[in-house]
Amino acid sequence: MSDFTLLSTEHLATAIMLLDEEARIVYLNLAAKNLFESSGKHLLGHPVQLVFTDTEQLLKGMQHALRNNASFIEYDLTLGTYTHGKLHLRCAVTPVQLDKRYLLLEFHPMDRPLKQAREEQMLDQTQANRLLLRNLAHEIKNPLGGLRGAAQLLEHELEKPALREYTQVIMQEADRLRMLVEKLLTPQNASHYSAVNIHEVLERVRIVMQSEIPSGLTIERDYDTSLPSMIGDKEQLIQAMLNIVRNAAQAMQGHGIIKLRTSIARQVTLIKRRHRLAINVQIIDNGPGIPVELQDKIFYPLVSGRADGHGLGLTLAQDFVSQHQGTIEFDSEPGCTCFKVLLPLP
Repeated sequence: MSDFTLLSTEHLATAIMLLDEEARIVYLNLAAKNLFESSGKHLLGHPVQLVFTDTEQLLKGMQHALRNNASFIEYDLTLGTYTHGKLHLRCAVTPVQLDKRYLLLEFHPMDRPLKQAREEQMLDQTQANRLLLRNLAHEIKNPLGGLRGAAQLLEHELEKPALREYTQVIMQEADRLRMLVEKLLTPQNASHYSAVNIHEVLERVRIVMQSEIPSGLTIERDYDTSLPSMIGDKEQLIQAMLNIVRNAAQAMQGHGIIKLRTSIARQVTLIKRRHRLAINVQIIDNGPGIPVELQDKIFYPLVSGRADGHGLGLTLAQDFVSQHQGTIEFDSEPGCTCFKVLLPLP
């Protein structure tokens, strides 16, 4: 194989991948590494059907190119990845002869304009959600103050000290709810942010969920331990991840598998800003999936797939992530739902 031929593709904007006769990946350029959010070490030497999912279209295109010894273009290819969910691509497959026969694959992302439009819509939605949540917080805090004041007055009228324990419980719970509302719904100032290890955040979430559901729920971890620390509000990030994981556990009624996976994402655009590096957190469950009729509005306040759900968990998660200049997106089908949280690194 010619090193010069490969080097000449390294700085192309087009994602290039070279496969041998066994469909193993023998080379990918920088654009392909960025597209598939991989350093290459997890892809090189492996057949495409093992490193990607939903490869039926791709394999048919490869067979067509080999059979006719001519280029074949798939204009609407859906290719699943373990780090990026499903990608919509245009793919050209060309047989090439170097030291032996190879297949040259050229990938062109088809969903960037759609992704940008979706991010802009999500940003507008998040701002509207934030206003609604602040109004809701204001409405909650007012009756809490009245409830606490009434409990104080009642305590002075009670003769038996034992009965005053109940009024103390009312006042303490009113104070706790007031603090919780303020903590969850009041934006944190960025100057209070500090270095955060995302795996410490996820470990806290894992421990909390295992204490809430001690049996029936399995939480697996697939961490990239080389990830650097990010700058953020640790408590907000814990709450955001906890809301997503708790949502998954409740959808599975406490019985199933949730996988927490981390990796690095390269050259990503988040909320109209380009970032060289970002942390990619994936929360994957094998539950029933999000109903199709809810998928377009799952982040809206007061929207829930459960009769007893309040519909604020994912709204708050999206709000907290957006305050960190990150994004949340998901793919869902019966048996596999994947929430992907992208958080920029400094």
